[in-house]
Amino acid sequence: MCGRLPHPREKGGAGTGPSPVDRRKTGSKHHLICDGKGTPFKIVTTAANVNDVTQTLALVDGIPPVAGRPGRPRRRPDALLGDKGYDSNPNRKELRKRRILPVISRKGTPNIEGLGKLRYVVEQTFALLHQFKRLAVRWERRLELHDALVSLACGLICWRRLKNRKP
Repeated sequence: MCGRLPHPREKGGAGTGPSPVDRRKTGSKHHLICDGKGTPFKIVTTAANVNDVTQTLALVDGIPPVAGRPGRPRRRPDALLGDKGYDSNPNRKELRKRRILPVISRKGTPNIEGLGKLRYVVEQTFALLHQFKRLAVRWERRLELHDALVSLACGLICWRRLKNRKP
C-alpha cells in the first residue's frame, strides 16, 4: 500500500477528483474495454476529471490473454471502437503500431455510420456493472477496495454469460 490511509471523516480518497458536470463535487469514473459480446476485459477507475483519451493505451495493454481456439491465446483485438472522447492522433498511431485498427469518430465530424449500434454493447456492459449498487455510487474511500468490488462484479458478469450460454 502506498501513501497514508484516509481518515474516517475525510472526504474523497485516491482516484477521486472534481467532477466537471456536478458542481465540482469529487467523484470517480470507470473506463472499460470489452469484447463484441459485452464481456469486460479491463476496467480502470480514475478521478472524474480525467479525460478518456488518456486511458486508451492503458486499457489496451491491460487486456489479459484470452483463450479460445487451440494455440497461443490472443492478447490484442483486431479493432478498437470508440466515441469522440477517444479521438487522438498519437493514440491512433500507437494502435496501428500494435496492429489494431482504430475505429474512432473524429471530433467535429458526423458520427461514423452504425457506430452507435456497436457502442451499445459497451453501454450495456456499463449498465450491467452499475446494477451492483455499490459501484454505481462510490462509497469506498480506498481505491483498492473499490477495484476489488469492480473485479468481483466483472467476474459475476462473466459467470452469468457462461451460465446462460447455449451449448
